[in-house]
Amino acid sequence: MPKKSDIKTYTDLDVLEGAARVRKRPGVMFGSASLEGCQHAVFEIISNAIDEARNGHGDCVEVSRFLDGSIQVRDFGRGIPMDWNEKQGRYNWELAFCELYAGGKYNPDAGGGYEYALGLNGLGLCATQYASEYMEAEVWREGTRYTLRFEHGEPVSELEKNPCPKTKKGTRIKWKADLKVFTEIDVPIEYFRETLRRQAIVNSGIRFVLRDEKPDRQFSQEEILYQNGISDYILELAEDTQFTTPITWHMPERKGRDRADKLEYKCKMSVALCFSNKRSAKEYYHNSSFLENGGSPEMAARSAFVGQIDAYLKQTGKYTKSDGKITWQDICDCLILVISSFSTHTDYENQTKKAFRNKFVQDSMQEFLRHNLEVYFLENKIEADKIAEQSLINMRSRVRAENTRQSMKKTLSQGLDMANRVQKFVDCRSKDTARREIFIVEGDSALGACKQARDSEYQAIIPVRGKILNCLKSDYAKIFKNDIITDLIKVLGCGVAVTSKNNRDLSSFSLENLRWSKVIICTDADVDGFQIRTLILTMLYRLTPDLIENGKVYIAESPLYEISCGKETWFAYTEREKNEVLAELEGKRGVTMQRSKGLGENDAEMMNLTTMNPATRRLIQIEPAMTEKTSQMFDLLLGDNLAGRKDFIAQRGHEFMEFADVS
Repeated sequence: MPKKSDIKTYTDLDVLEGAARVRKRPGVMFGSASLEGCQHAVFEIISNAIDEARNGHGDCVEVSRFLDGSIQVRDFGRGIPMDWNEKQGRYNWELAFCELYAGGKYNPDAGGGYEYALGLNGLGLCATQYASEYMEAEVWREGTRYTLRFEHGEPVSELEKNPCPKTKKGTRIKWKADLKVFTEIDVPIEYFRETLRRQAIVNSGIRFVLRDEKPDRQFSQEEILYQNGISDYILELAEDTQFTTPITWHMPERKGRDRADKLEYKCKMSVALCFSNKRSAKEYYHNSSFLENGGSPEMAARSAFVGQIDAYLKQTGKYTKSDGKITWQDICDCLILVISSFSTHTDYENQTKKAFRNKFVQDSMQEFLRHNLEVYFLENKIEADKIAEQSLINMRSRVRAENTRQSMKKTLSQGLDMANRVQKFVDCRSKDTARREIFIVEGDSALGACKQARDSEYQAIIPVRGKILNCLKSDYAKIFKNDIITDLIKVLGCGVAVTSKNNRDLSSFSLENLRWSKVIICTDADVDGFQIRTLILTMLYRLTPDLIENGKVYIAESPLYEISCGKETWFAYTEREKNEVLAELEGKRGVTMQRSKGLGENDAEMMNLTTMNPATRRLIQIEPAMTEKTSQMFDLLLGDNLAGRKDFIAQRGHEFMEFADVS
């Protein structure tokens, strides 16, 4: 937290000074106060070491992660200037560690070896020091060893100077991020590994050493080196899946301006690419910083590749009359591309350097890529044809997929409209399919009772008018002419798992398009009710079997008897339950029992209690475990096997006498 002395107050305006500029607002410098921001602080220190190595001062960068969360970066460059700065009238260490926007990279054309620097803004080292619990600096420069320590953004030791061999050079920075600044500081080893790998890719010949302290105080160590930079990396990405030979192009240094009144600056780039029908990848780097959000390089590549491949397709007559123009996505699907660019002036979107936009750089890259692609196609006809044909395949696949998607969307939209027009269908308010329930009820009288008893937020109702077709004995032409069945399918929304010219108005089955978490069959507890229930199950079994396979279909049990004693009421769903209740009430006065009425005759409170309320209702889930036996039974009882059905009833009909209406 900032101290009172860090803030100067002018009437009602506050000005942060010193370490408070970072400690109070870390997101401004590092993108956030989270782990991501802490990781960016790490990258800032690594960046300085890389700038030294890339400019010829040492060929190795060492990064160490310690158990307590502290981190160390060691380079073998010239060493940070630490002594007195006559021009500024201050020590160089003060400027480097304690002054934002101070550094040696602001004027790349004035010498100093920082023409193409990863760190440009003079913020990284100072901002990280300000955001640290502590920071130790050890510098070997021109025969002198310098040491200095900071805590919570303030120097806590004098600059110590001791002689050292002139051959020993470089800088060691060790620090621990402050939990008072960042919400999390435990940077995972994967972040270091990935960051150093990316830097090795675009900094050919620089060796990166990653050391990680273990609980036994020993260090694991790994080295990362791409001797030929992106040329080696493109081979690694392709993994022998390419159908064109990997190539690398280098654009020589160019000079230009973003606008006529702007200063002139330099840029250069390298490109590695190949085409594959099994892999795709696109990575952009600028001044060795990985451009997660692309920017100018991606826009240049998009324009150059689409323009040049489209031109080749037209020149060679490979487009058909029905083809549209290829897009960047069609090319991306088979392209493996790595671009590493550098410029002496860069307009990054912010300090995190995830994208940049420089018009001169973009125009130069686009022109360079277009020219090289044109020459490549002329000199490599076989490979050019392969690229063109694969791009066409991708384009046609994309168009077909989009047409299918639009057609499905249209069909489903029509289905929704049809569902809204289904006679007497009562929808619910919720659009959350994980909650929505559809009750298929018997007749208009049951519709009225269930409508009053339901929770209209998530429970919907559709009535069936009488007994529907037996879908095992009817052909598809007859089934799909039946309004009751087609209405039910449209309300369900999932289509049918049937391929027939007779169901053109219904979409193909898709469980994802089911608009309900539960499909509940709700009929009277009598012979007619059981038959209607069985016919609905038969329909679902034949037209939408996946609903049963996925446990979406339920039966709402209706009570057989209503037993009252005084002010209490019991509902018995079986003969056994009836006998148990009567035995419990034996000897009590005023016990009455009646056969439950049909659903349409029940009042709303009883319907809610026995059928609709999840807390008190009884649902039987139709399980797929006995699919084969169920299929055989459906065929026996509802199919064309008349002799088998007679034999079954003769042998086992007595077991079901309790369901018969003997009144």
